[in-house]
Amino acid sequence: MAEIGVHARGLPGLPEDHAAIPVWNAENWYFEDFEVGDRIRSIRRTISEGESMQFNSLVMDHHPYVSDALFAEGEGVFGRRLVAGAFVFSLGLGLAATNCLNSFSYGYDRLRFIKPVFIGDTIYTIRENLAKEVHNATMGKLRVSYSVYKAPGEQVLYAEHLLTALYRDPSTFADEAALKMAVKEKARG
Repeated sequence: MAEIGVHARGLPGLPEDHAAIPVWNAENWYFEDFEVGDRIRSIRRTISEGESMQFNSLVMDHHPYVSDALFAEGEGVFGRRLVAGAFVFSLGLGLAATNCLNSFSYGYDRLRFIKPVFIGDTIYTIRENLAKEVHNATMGKLRVSYSVYKAPGEQVLYAEHLLTALYRDPSTFADEAALKMAVKEKARG
């Protein structure tokens, strides 16, 4: 498993002795450091009404199931207000995301809202490295899953995050990258 929270990376304007201290959740991983099968679990967090409503307001999601207690309790299928799925998705990824300085979001696949999440629920995330492949001459591509659970272990969301990550040593992947790029170019016609 790649090491978490042990990478020092200086910033302009920091005293030298401060720059030598590892930055929390700012990893310096390269493509070579990601191992398929590695898993991490996040801390738990409880979703409050205030932050749920703030998110709804920011994204203009005022569906009665997420913002109207009278509707949700009186007429809604679940008998209480839901937390917006987009908020659960954001929180779930944020709980287990690392701020890897050498990887970049490429997109998301297979996003599923499996069970409802309610205000006051406590969630946590399990992240797993699913696959990695050469992408181009400077970066590889990773597929990482995020499974979000609410206590006591009921899965509520699943998504796969596609990322690119810089190679530590691009020459290691040069031949495979050149072949892959040639195949892509030929397919374009």
